[in-house]
Amino acid sequence: MELRMSVHLREGLIKNRDMLARTKLHLDVLEVLEVGLAAANPRTAVKNFISLRGDTLCFRDECFRFNGRVHVVGFGKAGAGMALGCEDSLGDVIVGGVVIVPTLDVHEKPRKILLVEGDHPIPKEKTLKASQALVSYVQENVKEGDTVIVLISGGGSALFEIPYPPLTLEDVAITTRNLMRAGADIIELNTVRKHISHVKGGRFIRFLEKAGAVFSLIVSDVVGDPPEFIASGPTEADTTTFKDAYEVLQRRRVWDQLPDRVKDLILAGVRGEIPETLKPGDRLLTKVKNFIVASNSISLERMKIRAAELGYRVTILTSMMVGEAREVGKFLGGVAKHLTKYKNPGEKIMILLGGETTVTVQGNGVGGRNQELCVGFSLSVRGLGNVVLASIGTDGVDGNSPAAGGICDGYLVDEAVKLGMDPHRYLLDNDTYTLLKFLGRAIVTGPTGTNVNDLVVIAVE
Repeated sequence: MELRMSVHLREGLIKNRDMLARTKLHLDVLEVLEVGLAAANPRTAVKNFISLRGDTLCFRDECFRFNGRVHVVGFGKAGAGMALGCEDSLGDVIVGGVVIVPTLDVHEKPRKILLVEGDHPIPKEKTLKASQALVSYVQENVKEGDTVIVLISGGGSALFEIPYPPLTLEDVAITTRNLMRAGADIIELNTVRKHISHVKGGRFIRFLEKAGAVFSLIVSDVVGDPPEFIASGPTEADTTTFKDAYEVLQRRRVWDQLPDRVKDLILAGVRGEIPETLKPGDRLLTKVKNFIVASNSISLERMKIRAAELGYRVTILTSMMVGEAREVGKFLGGVAKHLTKYKNPGEKIMILLGGETTVTVQGNGVGGRNQELCVGFSLSVRGLGNVVLASIGTDGVDGNSPAAGGICDGYLVDEAVKLGMDPHRYLLDNDTYTLLKFLGRAIVTGPTGTNVNDLVVIAVE
């Protein structure tokens, strides 16, 4: 297990694959991960999902007549690729549009759709200006009966934001930052975000009243793919309430850290003094359809096919993995130990998981949930041979580190100890990137331009 492979690998989505592939088992795990990343390619996903058939606009097998004018707007990490996919399929029927992305440093830009830059993961001035530009575009350019395609992907909650009056962007940023540090999951986080926003929780639809039809194409980054929580559901009815948002803030113990304006708004909403977010049954929803075009479960299914081709007995354990990252890692270590003990002689097994864990920040280190899961796994399987786990964030950025995640095995802990490094201490300080980078175990992809949550592969040989 400790010998590195000397063979040079083909160039892939994981930039440092040569260094990471210590054995054939490591290589297989990395290859399966890359298949999952490729399946989440936003340009391909959108291009294959939409088409023109005469005077109808089709989304897979659902077709709708339209007036020949399509506007494309959107927001999220996958926005640039999704916009290109729209242009690939729809061409000249696209009148124009605005899509907010985390960076304008992209390989290719669309011809008719303007890309503008926002802030991520905390909304700041760029996000506000970009959001105002997007709203101004639809107000000034969408004519009666036009079709609007809304491209939604992970990161959209931060990239598209206009605070609910009288809140400021700083109020939203403080609230978001405190919830994230308190370990709030994406459902809790977006429940609050929707109620302090002028464009989330279905409220964006109010700016699209002239449109004849609104179609949202969604790259899901939320466990279970609920449209109302992906990018905080700007085009979907909201089933949560101001009371729910208040309870999240209390449960996560951040209420006393919030600006007074935020607390006043939430309490006014609880008392019914200001309008709720858009609710199921609202008349505006009759012209809106939301479609998932890429997701964690879709990636896992593609990964399963590749794993079987490589000779593994493969199981998708779940696409809804949640929990504290290091504890999930320890649990998965138990799964690996069970498989090692009870599998048939000579059998190769691969377990696939997806979802999104959380980290309760207690230290000041550099790391992320995937790397904490990885180290937790290594502590659980210490000394066990022929077991490998890799975990990555599909957006290519894990926490506050430059890595996408990590790859670990039963030898990592002893390797670290020999070098005078205690993995327990790195976990306590939320500094797992420092540990994994030093050991040559941090997976680097760079920003991938997509986000379908996290992908985990466990291989037992």
